[in-house]
Amino acid sequence: MPGMACPNTPPLSTGSPIERDHPRRGFARTRIKICGLTREADVQAAVEAGADAIGFVLYPGSPRAVGLERAASLARGLPAFVTPVLLFVNAQRAVVDAAAQCLPQAVLQFHGDETPAECGAAGRPFLRAARMTPDLDLLDFALRFSNAQALLLDAPVEGWGGGGKVFDWSLIAADLPHDVRSRLVLSGGLNPANVIDGVLHARPFAVDVSSGVEVGKGIKDAELMRRFCLAVREADARLALHPNRET
Repeated sequence: MPGMACPNTPPLSTGSPIERDHPRRGFARTRIKICGLTREADVQAAVEAGADAIGFVLYPGSPRAVGLERAASLARGLPAFVTPVLLFVNAQRAVVDAAAQCLPQAVLQFHGDETPAECGAAGRPFLRAARMTPDLDLLDFALRFSNAQALLLDAPVEGWGGGGKVFDWSLIAADLPHDVRSRLVLSGGLNPANVIDGVLHARPFAVDVSSGVEVGKGIKDAELMRRFCLAVREADARLALHPNRET
């Protein structure tokens, strides 16, 4: 299949899939995913900044898109315990299967109109993106995608993410069951200036950033990534001291 060749390489990392258990019992570290990387130097800088997961966009319509061979090459730079994530938008089953076979340690992320069955067809851990609008019943969405390892909450922008828009965080109900809240990944317009507030409000398992640490589409800034990760750690420190307060 054109553009889907996988280089003959050894295993790219031993990073485990994004963990699911995230009770805020005492201190828990918010995981960090940086998405839309296209350059080796940015992958290295993201890892050094403290990212737990690195996202590679396999959706051809994105300005941050990379081919599967390129994603595999970039993932070779990941150390153990840093997880590659492969992002798809309404991709054909053969495309998803080829990527899953090429990067067997990767978590999949579905950002289009995929059904629970389509997301689970590859038999791999996956994230399912949710467009956060007032009409979305997040609890119902979580129940429909109960097979998802995590639910990525994103802004309802044109296209499929990466628009740098923040959604209304009050749409995340405070009384969500633990098995739902422990799977939440906060996304949508996060940056070093607002991620502390986002973590304190949503108490997510993880945060996801793309445009908020860029100087151009797919071109990350090492200093912005460092500041973003430091801000997440600051939010964690505040939660450890005052677990029942938002600020």
